[in-house]
Amino acid sequence: MDTPGTAPPLARQLLPMMAVLVLTHLAFTGGRVALSLYAIALHAPTVVVGLQVSLLSVLPMLLSVRLGRWIDRVGLQRPARIAIVLTVLGAVLPALWPSVPLLCLASMLLGSGFMLLHMTVYNEVGHAVTPETRVRAFTLLALAFSLSTVLGPVVAGLAIDLLGHRSTFGLLALFAVAALAVLAALRIRSAPRPAAAGTAARGRVLDLLRAPRMRAVFVTSGLLSMAWDMFIFMVPVQGARIGLSASTIGAIMGCFGVATFVVRLAMPFLQKRLDEWQTLVLSLAVTAAVYLLFPLTTAVPLLLALAFVNGLSLGCTQPMVMSLVHAVAPPGRSGEALGVRSTIMNASQVFLPILFGGLGSAAGMVPAFWVLALLLGGGSAYARGATRLPPP
Repeated sequence: MDTPGTAPPLARQLLPMMAVLVLTHLAFTGGRVALSLYAIALHAPTVVVGLQVSLLSVLPMLLSVRLGRWIDRVGLQRPARIAIVLTVLGAVLPALWPSVPLLCLASMLLGSGFMLLHMTVYNEVGHAVTPETRVRAFTLLALAFSLSTVLGPVVAGLAIDLLGHRSTFGLLALFAVAALAVLAALRIRSAPRPAAAGTAARGRVLDLLRAPRMRAVFVTSGLLSMAWDMFIFMVPVQGARIGLSASTIGAIMGCFGVATFVVRLAMPFLQKRLDEWQTLVLSLAVTAAVYLLFPLTTAVPLLLALAFVNGLSLGCTQPMVMSLVHAVAPPGRSGEALGVRSTIMNASQVFLPILFGGLGSAAGMVPAFWVLALLLGGGSAYARGATRLPPP
């Protein structure tokens, strides 16, 4: 870990890493919305749209732990370059060949590319700062995420209405190309590691899962990620069902992103009043309430308000979760811990869109939203129990 005297040069690397992350995430978030809307435009049934969203997470589910160990060994540059190239390919394919099977392949490429970049950058930042400044650093990264969360869906929705689906994917690919150019031009160096590279290889994944606090972080963060990703999946489907335009759907999702940005600006205020676990408990409960109410209205102002509340609720959790992962993980295994977390999250993302897409096709969107609300309410109770676990 870096000493206070070496922190400023490393802190200066945070800005270019944020730029790389924002540009790639913009391509990913815009592409994720555009993929769903393009599949609907090609008359794919809801269950196929759910399958397509699930494919964003198939390879991350299978490969995250191995990739996390690799990131622990090799650092930033090589994984980041590969990740961005995969994102470019995922955005280019739908622009060249408009078909549902190609949209599914593009989903796999976009999901794998962004998962790898996310793990790489967050692991790098965790090593590049001191424990005292880690939450602040992750909050800055989360603010960068909020910017692209706002811009991605809005850009995609407007571009679809103005230019069409294929041109939209070409536009999104340019953002990822710009991220690759920033990474190559700035030559960001890897931060020092707190343990030898071989430490992670000798450990077992079960060791991480057996640790009560580590396990609680994995489960709770998986539920929060599920809540975030189901919002991305279910809002376009629900919006299309009630006759909203692509621009309106993009505005609803952009409102969610604005709220994540607002709440992350308020993180210093929140940290003085709520600790990490209290924040997670509250977030799960509020998000469950949003999902109870969301399918009961077709009024756009109310949908925008619910999206904003959901963004406030979920937006404050990312810095807390990532700080907990680095604080609880064994030395030299933070990348692996991020990989385990990614595997758990992506396993739910693979199966739940199919499940909820099938439920939405068979019974309508109201039961789908309410089952999700029930899961999140149970997660809030589980997270409340985690506050009584002993420290590592």
